[in-house]
Amino acid sequence: MQHGRLIPRDRAAHPVPHDPDYKTSVTRSPSLPLLSLESTPTEETGPRFGHSALGALDHDLVRNWTQGAAEAIGERILVHGRVTDETGRGVAGALVEVWQANAGGRYRHAKDGYLAPLDPSFGGAGRCLTDDTGAYAFFTIKPGAYPWPNRGNDWRPAHIHFSLSGPCFGQRLITQMYFEGDPLIDLCPIAATVKDRSQLDRLVAPLDLSQARPLDHLAYRFDMVLRGRRQSFFENRPEGA
Repeated sequence: MQHGRLIPRDRAAHPVPHDPDYKTSVTRSPSLPLLSLESTPTEETGPRFGHSALGALDHDLVRNWTQGAAEAIGERILVHGRVTDETGRGVAGALVEVWQANAGGRYRHAKDGYLAPLDPSFGGAGRCLTDDTGAYAFFTIKPGAYPWPNRGNDWRPAHIHFSLSGPCFGQRLITQMYFEGDPLIDLCPIAATVKDRSQLDRLVAPLDLSQARPLDHLAYRFDMVLRGRRQSFFENRPEGA
């Protein structure tokens, strides 16, 4: 990680906060220009979580909802990668949390009214810590696409939400991962708020057959960079907006 003052964010590299095609951004985006402030000692120090609170199956979304009594339904996948700082050094001990829809495209959430059924063996959330090299891994099922009430017929591509907590509060990052080859990425108004194609491509995890297991699961690699000039992008808005 960078020691001392955090490098100010390059807001020009973030998705636009106000995009009429993404309708809720119209009411949620800031109406006044954003202010950039110097980082404070509180932001530069102090983890915001307890490492000892993680359970043995927290990283295994296929089994953690039932604690191993039954397995989730769907295409089994391993999602792995590294969390690094802007210099490419692995960030050890970062908390990586994920949440996602089930294989049918439905979240286990009271306000999710999509017609797809809930999987009784899938909770849709997990967490893990990065190791000494910044590596992390989740075992899960590939989420399904789902419709959402934006325009007439908008669908979210398959995706997994990520929340990262680095060694200091100022490194908190929320982003999401898409899957290589998904045609819905180019049709999604939320993904389209990322105007630079090279930036959007950094949110797309490539298939990684080197980590797949025959007759068991496929694998996707998703590397993330915490705060700095090469940081990963927020899912739909500048951080702090």
